[in-house]
Amino acid sequence: MCLSWKFHVNGIIRSVTFCGWLLRRSYSVFVFHPSHSKIPSWLQGILLRNGPGMHTVGETKYNHWFDGLALLHSFTIRDGEVYYRSKYLRSDTYNANIEANRIVVSEFGTMAYPDPCKNIFSKAFSYLSHTIPDFTDNCLINIMKCGEDFYATTETNYIRRINPLTLETLEKVDYRKYVAVNLATSHPHYDAAGNVLNIGTSIVDKGKTKYVIFKIPATAPEDGKKGRGPLKHTEVFCSIASRSLLSPSYYHSFGVTENYVVFLEQPFRMDILKMATAYIRGASWASCLAFHREDKTYIHVVDQRTRKPVLSKFYTDPMVVFHHVNAYEEDGCLVFDVIAYEDSSLYQLFYLAHLNEDFEENSRLTSVPTLKRFAVPLHVDKDADVGSNLIKLASTTARALKEKDDQIYCQPELLCKGLELPRINYAYNGKPYRYVFAAEVQWSPIPTKVIKYDLLAKSSLSWGEAHCWPAEPLFVPTPGAQDEDDGIILSAIVSTDPQKLPFLLVLDAKTFTELARASVGVDMHLDLHGLFIPGAAWDVEKQTPSQEEQGRAVDHGVAPRT
Repeated sequence: MCLSWKFHVNGIIRSVTFCGWLLRRSYSVFVFHPSHSKIPSWLQGILLRNGPGMHTVGETKYNHWFDGLALLHSFTIRDGEVYYRSKYLRSDTYNANIEANRIVVSEFGTMAYPDPCKNIFSKAFSYLSHTIPDFTDNCLINIMKCGEDFYATTETNYIRRINPLTLETLEKVDYRKYVAVNLATSHPHYDAAGNVLNIGTSIVDKGKTKYVIFKIPATAPEDGKKGRGPLKHTEVFCSIASRSLLSPSYYHSFGVTENYVVFLEQPFRMDILKMATAYIRGASWASCLAFHREDKTYIHVVDQRTRKPVLSKFYTDPMVVFHHVNAYEEDGCLVFDVIAYEDSSLYQLFYLAHLNEDFEENSRLTSVPTLKRFAVPLHVDKDADVGSNLIKLASTTARALKEKDDQIYCQPELLCKGLELPRINYAYNGKPYRYVFAAEVQWSPIPTKVIKYDLLAKSSLSWGEAHCWPAEPLFVPTPGAQDEDDGIILSAIVSTDPQKLPFLLVLDAKTFTELARASVGVDMHLDLHGLFIPGAAWDVEKQTPSQEEQGRAVDHGVAPRT
């Protein structure tokens, strides 16, 4: 049950597996490090990763790569050694599919149907239940920290608590019990106290469709009631009315500064009426998502102190943004950086029909991801001339032009092309910063290098190796670091060469030189997002594999495949 296809590398046909062979069980692999490599002694903790893993159940297949059943994996780093573990998320979706030995729960790109032998009354009930769908709990996108707990997340109203040590799946949580949202991002923000800030869409609730910013406290207040965790104290921070009742914007992330939240209402929109009839029409929910290139992208700014949107109306050209990089305040302006596309071709390329055919021919993006910097004035001079630029910052060429109807048209500064999956030193989140760590993505959606981009010098460093596909690079700061780039980069590398094992890459974040790699003796899948949990106080007994699992270290210091 794995997804693989062939493509050409330097004229040689090679195959790559997206899910590997880690099926319905977990693996622990002991990794020994060659003498010429060294993991910094201070680096202790767990790198948790999440992504789609299983795309075939029985004789049924998902349509889209982002539909695959969630596969968690972790790299536990302790005293210079790395332990690898992977396990499928035992969601209700996973359990139902495996029990039926076919796909019975719909995903965004794949509509699942009941047994064709069911009678007309059962079919009618199934249709009605899909009109306002109860979305999947297949949480395959990211990992969220909430208080002392960790959750696998997706973009629906469900999250699943997990054990970060064993990757065991725990209880399912429905956001709707605490805040009225049908969808929510997998890219929340955290403040210094550990409070979680996120945004979700409330679809036609009490006759209104709106974007709801909500806050989850890091700790539950002492109220004398046992078992009341932080989620039960979730509060609505602010609501932004959708410009369309039945066509809200799709979004994947948002930006924050010390005092503001920035949210893009982009013309990549969901058609709620089409979604309500998708099941009976034999269409997927993804087919109800469309990019409207004739529309604008509206920039909403919310003041965290008043919990209200600022009154100025900002907009820019149509674009599709999946990832905000960072945002900060400077001299009366809000500056924010995003990875932008001119269309929605990225999502279309990950349909498995494209990946399973001629991958090389079908993997061409029609828009290269571009790092763009926007600046909006936080206080608009009403007497400013129409057409005047309201941005006076020396640090950027981004402009905000006043128009006749008091709208402000924002023109970005183009910083760099070919970046995706951006990460920063999170200590600089919401503050002026200098470095972006990302995967290089040019005309193909598959990353080929890990990149460090210097926003000040407009220069970059990179790491790359033949037949290697890097995952999202994650920055871990050196304890007591003074410089923004004082730390290391971790990235899980998938090899397209069957003779080369996948590995965890460890880079010096300053110089981008390789410090170490931990090769893993099992196939790994490409993942999406994750986080690093620092600390050395892990239960090593649970992390260390048995002697039988360890086997004998072979060349490159890797235990044999199990």
